[in-house]
Amino acid sequence: MIDTAGARAWLIRHGESESNAGLPTAGPGAAPLTPLGRAQAERAAAAFTGPPALIVSSTFVRARETARPTRERYPDVPYEEWPVEEFTFLGHLHGLGTTNAQRAPHAMAYWERCDPAYASTGGESFKDVVARTRDLLGRLARRPEGLTAVFTHGMFMRVLIWSLATGSTDPDAAAMRAFRRFLQVCAVPNGAVLELRGSGGGPEDFQLLAGSFTHLPTVTDTPTPAEP
Repeated sequence: MIDTAGARAWLIRHGESESNAGLPTAGPGAAPLTPLGRAQAERAAAAFTGPPALIVSSTFVRARETARPTRERYPDVPYEEWPVEEFTFLGHLHGLGTTNAQRAPHAMAYWERCDPAYASTGGESFKDVVARTRDLLGRLARRPEGLTAVFTHGMFMRVLIWSLATGSTDPDAAAMRAFRRFLQVCAVPNGAVLELRGSGGGPEDFQLLAGSFTHLPTVTDTPTPAEP
């Protein structure tokens, strides 16, 4: 049964970024949207049937740019920035001017290490990002009824889905290995929407509703990758 009262949120992955498109970036949060990404942001804004109660974005450029059309459509809706940025596990290894392909060996080494408490210089651990998803659920649980639109990131959304589905909030190495397998079977395309419904309790009382990307201008068989 789907709860119809309590907290409600749309988690919206940002539109295609230049990093998703294989271009070099100036750091984890700096990649802007591509023309396709801007079209996806416009379609996300058009998917609302009425104004949300609150618009939220991460501080990363690609999320802010994806939120912009929705903010312009509903200029009277409050806007806030919350810690819902992408899982930035590479830290200093996310070199300036590097591409996803160039960073891939570092990303592979991180997952092979399989230490949920490990954080490279300037990065965060797997435990850290799980804690951030719990923080988001706590913030949403404390909000009054009404839709919160959260413009966020693909890996962050998948960590949240996995944590809710498994109940894992303090992952060990085995849980981290299980999450890596989950990444292989759970895709979140750019611009996709995942709905959360809360029953009026705490962070553990949320339900996940199946996501949608039918509102997007272009849907391919292979979603654009996350950005390590």
